Amino acid sequence: MKAKKEITIYDIAKKLKYSPSTISRALNDHESISKNTTLLIKKVAKEMGYRPNSLAASLRNNKSKTIGIMISRINRPFVSSLISGIEETARKAGYNVIISQSNDKYENEVINAETLYNSRISGLIVSLSMETRKLEHLRRFMDQGIPIVFVDRVPDELDIHKVIIDNYTAGYKATQHLIEQGCSRIAHFAGAQHRNVYRERKKGYLDALKDHHLPVDNDLIVSFKSLSFGEGEKATRNLLDLPQPPDAIFSANDTAAVSAIMYAKKRGIKIPEELAVIGFNDDPIASIVEPALSTVIHPAIKMGQISAQRILQHAAEEDENNSPEVTVLPTELLIRDSSKKKA
Repeated sequence: MKAKKEITIYDIAKKLKYSPSTISRALNDHESISKNTTLLIKKVAKEMGYRPNSLAASLRNNKSKTIGIMISRINRPFVSSLISGIEETARKAGYNVIISQSNDKYENEVINAETLYNSRISGLIVSLSMETRKLEHLRRFMDQGIPIVFVDRVPDELDIHKVIIDNYTAGYKATQHLIEQGCSRIAHFAGAQHRNVYRERKKGYLDALKDHHLPVDNDLIVSFKSLSFGEGEKATRNLLDLPQPPDAIFSANDTAAVSAIMYAKKRGIKIPEELAVIGFNDDPIASIVEPALSTVIHPAIKMGQISAQRILQHAAEEDENNSPEVTVLPTELLIRDSSKKKA
């Protein structure tokens, strides 16, 4: 079907026999146009199917009232909650959002950055892909004064707005909980160590072992590319085949932790009596698996809200100094049956 012609202010002006400038001022509630005339013009514009050209306005003003979001995978519960917090805060302020996902690929992230830059966004919120190590694709935003807020997966080398959780303390407490349950051979499913979140969780794990005088066994530390379900199953199989298998697993995400529970049960391993497991993020799957997975609660919605607020503050020029601020949010352990060996 052939697309209908877009209605313009010139079409409305022709119908009402007003000048295009009068139509434009009325649609923008200019005080020089009477209230009755404004109401009439808006009524006719709506009946004719007129749509404001926000893109043209953004080209004139160099502002689109749109926040760009660059994330890894939209189908992950943490990410969808993060986006929800951003979108809710942006919408209340009259802003829209454009969401792009990299699927954890650096090349996709570079393409997404180019698209968002050309869309003249007012600000950018970024959670880096698993592969990203270079940041040249983001520097043009900074050079043009377009505010960027990094959330969750953030770069170490940039002095810029960041919203993160205390990954180190979360990793420490998760490991300490397993130790308190009587576990002494605790394995760790570690994510990519160039990403701050996984590096800090691992550091917390290592320090908890040392502080409780437990040896660090490198055979029990498994490095993952994406912490996927398949990787978790393979790692669990290898760990259980060791001459001295672990009696607990701390996984840097819930997906791999759930796969560990499911595979161990297939092998006849009792959870948590023979193998205690704790994950990270409190994804919906954590409460569905049997036994339910202990995990770390990740305040994703709040992280999104704060990230959007930082962008809006910059846009409103409320923060004149606009000095970089790092917001660190606390986490909470949620203990379920997968790790509860003691009453």
